[in-house]
Amino acid sequence: MASFKTFLKAGHPPTLFASFLYFDFCFAIWVLNGAMAPFISEAFALTPAQKGFMISVPIMSGAIMRFPLGVLSQYIGRKRAALVEMGLILIAMIYGYFAVSTYNDVLAMGVLLGIAGASFGVALSLGSGWFPPQYKGLAMGIAGAGNSGTVLAVLLAPPLATSYGWQNVYGFAAFTMLIPFLVMLIFAKEPPDRGDDHNLKEMLKCLVEKDGWVFNAIYIITFGGFIGLSNFLPTYFHDQFGVTKIQAGQLTMLAAVMGSGIRILGGYVSDRWGGINSLTLVFVMVTILMFINSTMPSITATTILFMCTFAFLGMGNGSLFQLVPLRWPITTAVAGSMIGEIGALGGGFIPNAMGISKQYYGSFSYGFIAFGIFSALVFIVLRVAQRRWTRTWVGKGGKAINAHAEEVKTYS
Repeated sequence: MASFKTFLKAGHPPTLFASFLYFDFCFAIWVLNGAMAPFISEAFALTPAQKGFMISVPIMSGAIMRFPLGVLSQYIGRKRAALVEMGLILIAMIYGYFAVSTYNDVLAMGVLLGIAGASFGVALSLGSGWFPPQYKGLAMGIAGAGNSGTVLAVLLAPPLATSYGWQNVYGFAAFTMLIPFLVMLIFAKEPPDRGDDHNLKEMLKCLVEKDGWVFNAIYIITFGGFIGLSNFLPTYFHDQFGVTKIQAGQLTMLAAVMGSGIRILGGYVSDRWGGINSLTLVFVMVTILMFINSTMPSITATTILFMCTFAFLGMGNGSLFQLVPLRWPITTAVAGSMIGEIGALGGGFIPNAMGISKQYYGSFSYGFIAFGIFSALVFIVLRVAQRRWTRTWVGKGGKAINAHAEEVKTYS
């Protein structure tokens, strides 16, 4: 407890809480079509491949929008960028409530839902910006735990869709955005690590650096796996096991809550054990679990396996973003947004792979196998790259270096 109090005193807790809430509500809206996929699929009699594509559209749209929002935040500030984004989300939800009535409308709405998915880099950088290096992992883990918005979506959207119709859920979502908007407006403060003396060219360096692309590949597995699976699981449980739409959302919630909660632990453990060591464990376990999932066990075993899978994916997300501010201390928002963009684009792989596997081979198994193979390849890339990392910008195993106690005073 004393250690956590020290952590809170080292930064600005209201900004951290506002960042978490902002990311949480944005994440819930981002995965809304995935949470309602069984309803939408039934309404338009979609094929498995169409289901996968429909679910992937918000993921890919949000990915594309992440980097521009991260760059914008470097100029106008992260708090202002967050407020602008939430205002646009509110408008998008109003459009969804009044205008969505066909499958093409759903795809267009998926593009607009991507606005919410752009929040990632800004939320994590804003939340962790007041904290010194030795606490970056925990701060980013807390802010990043906002991906628990998946839990809100899969738990609340199906019952609301059952009672009021799935189109009306967009209307309910519009009202929810007022909560994080007001909290951000009133309680958040712009951190002092904005780096105003860096021009656009310097901020974009992370796009061409090898380390950036290694981080991208890692995040395709950890976050891409999380967002892709959390969007597809309601459809998977409904189609594979014949459960009701509401039960499918509840089963997905059990898995998603593990990934969200463990993200905080991933950041905490990485601060002490090292992000590289944590990621090594994550990749070994995720690869094994993907191949076990491909055997298509019973619904009980499948639920437990997905809970374990999401726990390690969440831990991986926290571990990776313990390393990001150590590698790019001034342009964390831009680097985080770039990594988040590529990672989220990778998240579009799973729904499409699952849909194609089911439609053309009659089983979801090959989608899991493909992701497991990809995970194994990225693990090899990580182990090769970490040799250079520990000789240049990070300590053994991925721990922060030169994280002295007096730095706490500088940031507090």
